[in-house]
Amino acid sequence: MSAPKLYKTTKKTKKFQPRVKYKQNRRRQSSRGRNIFLGFALAIVSMTSAAAGALLAITFSESSMLQQAKLSLEEEQVFSQEETVELSSLSIPELSRPVNILVLGIKVLTSDLKTQEVPEDLGYHALVNSFEGLSDTMLLLRFDPLQEKLTVLSIPRDTRTYIEGYGIGKINHANYEGGPALTASAVSELLGGVEIDRYVRVNIQGIEKLIDALGGVTVDVPKDMKYNDFSQHFYVNLKKGEQHLDGDKAVQFLRFRYDGLGDIARVQRQQMLMRSVVEQALRPATIVKIPKILDVVKSHLDTNLTVKELMALSSFAAKSERSDVQMIMLPGDFNSPDERVSYWLPDERRIQQVVVQHFDVYPESYDAWETRELTDVRIAIQNTLENDRPARKLLVALREAGYNRAYISRNNAKNLTKTRIIAQAGDDVAAKNIRGQLGIGEVLVESTGVLNSDITIQVGQDWEDYLAVDELSILSNDQ
Repeated sequence: MSAPKLYKTTKKTKKFQPRVKYKQNRRRQSSRGRNIFLGFALAIVSMTSAAAGALLAITFSESSMLQQAKLSLEEEQVFSQEETVELSSLSIPELSRPVNILVLGIKVLTSDLKTQEVPEDLGYHALVNSFEGLSDTMLLLRFDPLQEKLTVLSIPRDTRTYIEGYGIGKINHANYEGGPALTASAVSELLGGVEIDRYVRVNIQGIEKLIDALGGVTVDVPKDMKYNDFSQHFYVNLKKGEQHLDGDKAVQFLRFRYDGLGDIARVQRQQMLMRSVVEQALRPATIVKIPKILDVVKSHLDTNLTVKELMALSSFAAKSERSDVQMIMLPGDFNSPDERVSYWLPDERRIQQVVVQHFDVYPESYDAWETRELTDVRIAIQNTLENDRPARKLLVALREAGYNRAYISRNNAKNLTKTRIIAQAGDDVAAKNIRGQLGIGEVLVESTGVLNSDITIQVGQDWEDYLAVDELSILSNDQ
């Protein structure tokens, strides 16, 4: 039997022919075994979650003991007062509705503090255990139990926006000017009315301790990173390649921003690290460590989440598959390099598309858009193989199918076993359509691809293998 063609076009359709699925009988025979295994897995998850809930009940009270900021009544009203969790039959907290959580990573130096607050002079700008500074990192997380999806929206710190009582400026100033409530208001307005339910603030020291408490994290460092800032005693020295990072090295990976894309490249690295944490740390076995982890980082953490909510969120995240975790960057572009202040300029129309598609919010100014034409989708092809022929073959196939804005871009990624179809701009519908047409690869919604693309395809070994089988089939038929 000849192998099925991955792509086949005609002048009329200009579409890929999906791959034929094999081994259906074998799959039916093994389904019973898989169902039994799945039952055991679910039982283990339930028991682990129950054990973690008991540990948390012993360790913490029902109140939000991790909140360190004192919010006024008006500031508290910025956040939703609606109940977010319910108890299952096993008394395990579960999310009762979608929840949006604003996460702020704070870096405060001695030079950022008022004179009367400055500790002993160390001769350099030392890190301070505080939350009253600029936000180095800003994420909006949406835990959606209805769609079984976890969405992470990264908001660049240089995003130009309006901050009440401050004016137009970079959004990372909002926390410095008015804390989590003002930041939540600014983010909500920036996103056309997305409601913020809770907030989490963690400083750099807390992130380092968190990674160490999780046992480190394995990350593929995209390039050599070396930087020395003697004024802060901050040093980066990382080599390219996959490696296990402890807390100190993970912070180096996160804070490094001295390359061509500046803060945007750092956002991409944040998403790479988060993806690794999701894959390695948010597993059922990790949930039982939550009390210990919270005890380690709680002095560096400020949140209005209750312990029950933390349990429900952790349980939800632990059960999330890789494909269910979607990471997006706020759509926008750099301002002119000639301007005195560097900004990330929000793209209002594309932001509306993101909040409609991923946050279920329809801004008043929103006009429904129709499915994007193939000719409008910008597809960047990155070759991860030593042989560039498979990437060139993919480019030809895409253009024959009507994707006229497909092109080959430079790539620093390692050799991939499986092709990645990355929804760079958050358009998972377009990415899934391409995956359905190709029949190869995995869809990831994240912003780790080519910055100005809609879809980035990182060509892996599976595509090269398929081409080889397909060409052998053609030779066999010719004979």
